[in-house]
Amino acid sequence: MKEVSVVIPNYNGIGYIRPCLDSLMTQTVSDFEILVVDNGSGDGSRETVEREYPGVRVIALEDNTGFCHAVNVGIQATDTPYIILLNNDTTVLKDFVEKMLDGIRKRPRAFSCGAKMLQMHSPEKMDDAGDYYSALGWAFARGKGKEQKRYSSACQIFTACAGAAIYRRKLLEETGLFDEEHFAYLEDMDLGYRAKILGYENWFLPEAVVYHVGSGTSGSRYNLFKVRYSSRNNIYMIYKNMPWLQILINLPFLTAGFLIKLIFFAAKGFGKEYAAGIKNGVSLAFKGSRNGKKMRFSWKHLKNYGKIQLQLWANIVRRITG
Repeated sequence: MKEVSVVIPNYNGIGYIRPCLDSLMTQTVSDFEILVVDNGSGDGSRETVEREYPGVRVIALEDNTGFCHAVNVGIQATDTPYIILLNNDTTVLKDFVEKMLDGIRKRPRAFSCGAKMLQMHSPEKMDDAGDYYSALGWAFARGKGKEQKRYSSACQIFTACAGAAIYRRKLLEETGLFDEEHFAYLEDMDLGYRAKILGYENWFLPEAVVYHVGSGTSGSRYNLFKVRYSSRNNIYMIYKNMPWLQILINLPFLTAGFLIKLIFFAAKGFGKEYAAGIKNGVSLAFKGSRNGKKMRFSWKHLKNYGKIQLQLWANIVRRITG
């Protein structure tokens, strides 16, 4: 049996999928499989993979069901102990799979490990060195836009970016897979948050290097779809993962954080979309309450909640000071 599966969700990635797969063909290890889950692409990218990469398994979905559903389908279609999720607009160094496996193997409490993601067109700059979440309700990529040489040490992070991360299957069976209500955005934050509540760790691996185009599927950094779904999913994630008392404790910070974001996006012409996303998030939270999606509070996890809260406060300082 293979030790790790590389799952790549694809939607209209004709301009990216070849370099991504080519970089995986020259890895220093061979004990892995590649699975592309196509989200109903109409640009010929699925057919390209099927025709030019016979060793790559393809699952073709009829419609664009979103990132979460696609990767869940991929995870469920494999049986390896580890799963690497990789965006289609990436290329990796030849020892990427080897370094990802080594990194998670040596950390028995690790739920996930995120790669060192560099900007494809400015490789001297970071794209993502792990993701953080703050009590202001702000999710942000550690190191984004900064000199990559500053991020050369492994460390614990709040969550790993699912654009290039490795997960332990046995722990995914405990946390559950990606919540498909997210469709896209903050789904990896939600999953890593759940793992932290259960007492597991998320790590940054600087030795596993990825080059990332960014917004290869969704388009520009800010657009109507991204703004609405990000604010929607943020509300939903807070509801799901914070006990009611923790929500109350953080309410002044969250209120300030969402207000600042609303002003920010209004100045960019996306204020209505951001507000609509918040409204949709509240509706989704009510739906989640009926479906039992909220993490059930357990006193045995009280220490973990305390650690998370301290991190949420510390991450305000990290975000403001850069």
